[in-house]
Amino acid sequence: MNGHEQFAEDLALHAMHALEGSDLAALEAHLAQCATCRSELESCRGDLALLALSTSGPKPPLRARERLLRTIAAEKASARPWHMLAPHDTRWLSGLAWVGAAAMLLLAVALWQENGTLKQSLAELRVSVGSDQAELQRVRETLAALSAPEAQHITLVAAQQKAQPQGRAIYLRASGRLIFLASGMPALPPQKAYELWLLPLTGNPVPAGVFKPDARGSATVVNPPLPAGLEAKGFAITVEPEAGSALPTSTPSMVGLGS
Repeated sequence: MNGHEQFAEDLALHAMHALEGSDLAALEAHLAQCATCRSELESCRGDLALLALSTSGPKPPLRARERLLRTIAAEKASARPWHMLAPHDTRWLSGLAWVGAAAMLLLAVALWQENGTLKQSLAELRVSVGSDQAELQRVRETLAALSAPEAQHITLVAAQQKAQPQGRAIYLRASGRLIFLASGMPALPPQKAYELWLLPLTGNPVPAGVFKPDARGSATVVNPPLPAGLEAKGFAITVEPEAGSALPTSTPSMVGLGS
């Protein structure tokens, strides 16, 4: 056994602050003269620090785990049989404690990492299921509005030109739900948008959604914020600023009245 190997176990114990008495004094005297063993001691301390931090932070480098396992294996291989130890030599007990503590630390790190992965997968699954359920509920509500016998079906036609653009409003007064479908809508000037208005029996028009048609002139407005129970005599469309207006600022280009 050379000068470095005989201190291998003591270096590991010293890194864990488990070396005492004459063994500690002998090791410190050796460290004062041996740069190799001083470097090995600092490496052991660094590996233990990385493993300890892994229970509350990122995964430590794989080299820390490998070095620790190699240290444990070397201690097992170089350990003297118990019947060859002197009666007063109790370092073998400290060595076993070091091996057991290191093994428990590695097990705790592995279990913590696996638990974190499972929690993340469960959270992602819950978000996905919740999103699917919300989308399914929106589809059900839309179908219910389209097929409800009490829904008003109102077609809007061009007020100042031939009936090329067309719009259909499906309105449920009791719940305030509205579905509006438009086709053949003319292109808009820059920074402008169409605004849909609910025409109540009395009072000013009520804003019912701002929209821009696609390249084919089609557009939809689904469930804009409308008060429940508001009776509508019809709907109208004006051209407004992109953000919409509280009241119409232009002459309606399309108007539809209920029967």
